[in-house]
Amino acid sequence: MVLAISFQGFSQQEDPINPERYTAHNKGKFYFYWGGNRDYFTKSDIRFQGDDYDFTLYDVEAQDRPKGWHIDYINPARMTIPQTNVRVGYFLTDNYNISVGVDHMKYVMDQDKTVKYSGNYPDRGAYGEDISNGNVLLTEDFLKFEHTDGLNYVNVEFSRVDDLSKYIGITNTDKIQVNLTEGIGVGVLYPKTNTTLMDKERHDDFHISGYGMSAKVGLNVTFFKYFFIQTELKGGYINMPNVRTTGSTADKASHSFYFAQTVIAFGGIFRI
Repeated sequence: MVLAISFQGFSQQEDPINPERYTAHNKGKFYFYWGGNRDYFTKSDIRFQGDDYDFTLYDVEAQDRPKGWHIDYINPARMTIPQTNVRVGYFLTDNYNISVGVDHMKYVMDQDKTVKYSGNYPDRGAYGEDISNGNVLLTEDFLKFEHTDGLNYVNVEFSRVDDLSKYIGITNTDKIQVNLTEGIGVGVLYPKTNTTLMDKERHDDFHISGYGMSAKVGLNVTFFKYFFIQTELKGGYINMPNVRTTGSTADKASHSFYFAQTVIAFGGIFRI
């Protein structure tokens, strides 16, 4: 019995040559991060519908609205103004985690561009839009269309993480660890759309307008066990069949497009 107890005690001692690292296992850990993004969108056909109009604009272009390096990213009173990403996750196993988050993108339709259109609306030509040969000029008096507060993709992600440290010569991962992460996500779009359309009453409230799907790949560098920087390249598809545009519930827009994001985020990983 004495020998058995002694052997058991010895077997549980940490190997002084190859100690067990805190970063060796992720199961049961929580993580969170906050960061910024740049956004890129494909052209889309946007249909506008109401009681007295129904028309479609073709191949509309849009851009994001970056703020660059700015104090608003860390100002608690203004943190939601820039293009940001926030996420909270939990490791189900050492390699797999599930998370919820918001990708706060911004979508701004290009103004003063000429695009093709079809359909009808009242007082054509009254807004400086210069209709001719099935074309329309996107003047601000005619149409301003922005998801600037913002194009909020509220999503759930399922991700895998793999430690690359040993392949690049890092032995003490509790000081620095390099991980590859990949994931897929699905969620809803909850934008606050800033739209002015043909002198109609403006609508600017949050609303569920559609759904999205996404996939990502990223590089995570963890420092001193608990803190990390993560860069991601994310792409996906967004379909918004019910975008509120005016004060009337009869008025709406619909469009779908593909998007890409580059993300840099700062976060922490820990056990409770």
